[in-house]
Amino acid sequence: MNENEKKYQSLIVVPRRWGLLPTLDMYVLREFMIKLSVLVLVFVILFILSDVFNELGSFLDAKAPMSDFLMYLVLKLPGNIRFVMPIAVLLGCMWTMATFGKNLEVTAMRASGVSLFRCGGSILMVGLIATMINIYFNEGFVPYTEREAVVLRESAVRKVYEQNMLTYRSPDQQRNWFFRSFTNARKSSGVILKKYRDGKTMEWDISAQRAVYDAKTGWTFYNVIRTPYSRDGLMQKRPVRHRIMQFSRAELPESADDIVNAVKDEEELPTWVIWSIVHRNQDIAQRMREIYMTVFYYRLAFPWACFLAVFLGIPLATKNERSGSLLAIIMAVVIIVAYIVVAQIFLVLGKQGLLPAPVAGLMPTIVFLIYGYCKVFYHKA
Repeated sequence: MNENEKKYQSLIVVPRRWGLLPTLDMYVLREFMIKLSVLVLVFVILFILSDVFNELGSFLDAKAPMSDFLMYLVLKLPGNIRFVMPIAVLLGCMWTMATFGKNLEVTAMRASGVSLFRCGGSILMVGLIATMINIYFNEGFVPYTEREAVVLRESAVRKVYEQNMLTYRSPDQQRNWFFRSFTNARKSSGVILKKYRDGKTMEWDISAQRAVYDAKTGWTFYNVIRTPYSRDGLMQKRPVRHRIMQFSRAELPESADDIVNAVKDEEELPTWVIWSIVHRNQDIAQRMREIYMTVFYYRLAFPWACFLAVFLGIPLATKNERSGSLLAIIMAVVIIVAYIVVAQIFLVLGKQGLLPAPVAGLMPTIVFLIYGYCKVFYHKA
């Protein structure tokens, strides 16, 4: 080949390819899923072993059936998967792309007109699916399984699960509830309910031996003493005993879940419950509003850590194709630790009111997503 032919060959530009590439996509997907499955399995086994060491003794001391303990481990599993998924996706992505880079497969892909972003297209799709799974786990599944795990553990170890001395103020400020105990069957004992006319003037109160809530029929009170008050709310009238008193949901709109959610830690609540608590109770303290809304925005952003992991993992893993998988894994650990630390710092600052709730909850994830986006689209091999 003469000199002119060499110059001509050097000027040839391979066009970018963005369409379907079934062979390439399936190859990348297969390699990534193998590594991701191994990582998730390892992390899950570690969490299960931790739960076994921490809880098995309590179940054995209480002579609880082994089936209860196994069910407890199953109920804890979704929460563990939610926690490890972003780390597993990041490590799996970097492990896969670093292996391709070390074998010069990324160079071959890009030389054939496939961009770095397109090389990891199937990994990005898995990251998006993992994000959707994490959102579902965060909002609908994990709060339920975590609650049921606590109930199962307390029921097996202590033989009964009760939340003692609950108090609740209705969002419209018209009712005050007091419970001596609140059980997992949504049955309560030692119930006092005070009804106000305008949020200040007492209208009546009832004292019941127990109360049961049903989502269809409302509240039913048993062995009740109802005491009406004078118009000014200062004088008690003659108490009246009732064997059973029933109130419809229109009369007492708060549900058993509303009462339990009001005393739960904000980290245990789904985002839609947090939103409901803040917007149904206009008189909520400003400090509590800041805490709830910071957690609300943080919970919206956290599941996207899986997608963030892919955005960061692809360019970082292929930055130096000859550096190997070890450096990629080290960088993955550094990145994920930095993200978690920054996110937690912003979360604390938001809860203390030092940062606006949207900034505290969303900013770390948005910044890392932008950083990953720039790495993907402006990366130069």
